[in-house]
Amino acid sequence: MQRTSGIAALVALTTLAAGAPAYATERPPREITANVETPALFDDEAGGDADADDPAIWINSADRARSLVIGTAKNGGLRVYDLKGREIQSIATPEGGRFNNVDIMTGFKLGKRKVDVAVVTDRGLDKLRIYQIEAAGLTDITSADVPLLFSKDEAEVEEQATGYGVAVYDRYAVVSRRHTTRLGIFRLEEKNGKVTYRTSDLLDLPREFRLPDGTSWSPCAEPGEDPQVEGMVVDAAAGVLYAAQEDVALWRINLKGGTFSSLPRIVERVAEYGIPAAYDPESEECVVDYPNDPGFGGRIRADVEGATIYPTGKRDGYLIISSQGDSRFFVYDRRTNKPIKIFTVTDGPSTDGVQHSDGAAVTAVALPGYPKGLLVLHDGENVPNDDRTSTNFKYVDWRKLGLPS
Repeated sequence: MQRTSGIAALVALTTLAAGAPAYATERPPREITANVETPALFDDEAGGDADADDPAIWINSADRARSLVIGTAKNGGLRVYDLKGREIQSIATPEGGRFNNVDIMTGFKLGKRKVDVAVVTDRGLDKLRIYQIEAAGLTDITSADVPLLFSKDEAEVEEQATGYGVAVYDRYAVVSRRHTTRLGIFRLEEKNGKVTYRTSDLLDLPREFRLPDGTSWSPCAEPGEDPQVEGMVVDAAAGVLYAAQEDVALWRINLKGGTFSSLPRIVERVAEYGIPAAYDPESEECVVDYPNDPGFGGRIRADVEGATIYPTGKRDGYLIISSQGDSRFFVYDRRTNKPIKIFTVTDGPSTDGVQHSDGAAVTAVALPGYPKGLLVLHDGENVPNDDRTSTNFKYVDWRKLGLPS
């Protein structure tokens, strides 16, 4: 039975009347370059409809040199890469599947063994898929009868308000629902040597907001759609979920066990927060009335996207967020959430830069070629592209950010 947190009822009543946070005069972003890039993926028939989206980093504790980067490719399934960016495995989706986001869960108890698993949202089928990770690649260990995440039946799955973003902690996966404000917590469990899950808690973020001038505002969207969340990360040591509601803000929500345990609080709003906008059915785009910006937004240009944490201690470190609208990345203090740095990834001698990034993953573990850690970023406009929609993943040496580690 699905359980809805008591917090959910409170969220609907929450008004966000505080003014926009004050930021010091911004310095120019730090410009860095990527060290390595993965092969281009092409979102067309010849390329297998592969569209890179979200990466995760698996650390091989027995041999760090054989650690892996796992990336979703939507209709193209999963891609598995080594530390030099070479593809070592390609995994197709099940029929009707579309893989959106991925995260890594370590030490999952499977029978008498503890294994590491990749948890993937299949937005095409509204399910999670679970893969056991080994140095040689991934093996599907999803139970054949896993339930739908959010939909009540297959007819509702066809509407594609399905599982979207994912972030894991302990034995739980936090999953967002596409085209809605809903978040769910699902507990992963073994079943006859495979992995299934059950709903632990549900929470709906706001879809309408009270502005400091007393007016109400909702972000523009296609009719029938609400402002969704995709990028998420859990700070397990602090018991905190960071959830990026794309057209609204980056939220901070406390977790306790398998439940949401606090009202959501905003870390930073998108720059477009509070600006009037209207959906144009002819162009199928939102027309934003920038001249009437009331000034309540933050610095992030919508969409606010990929979230990842670089730890420097049990509670210290950095939270990195993608500002997809202007291809910048924002770094916050992990403990206080105060802004620290802005950076961009520009063209370098061996790779192009990063534009319109969806997903990000980072590790502080020393790896060959990355002694202070590795940052992996989705690149939404890989070049050269031969006039085809091309995407891939870029590997960045953490030292290039110029932050203490």
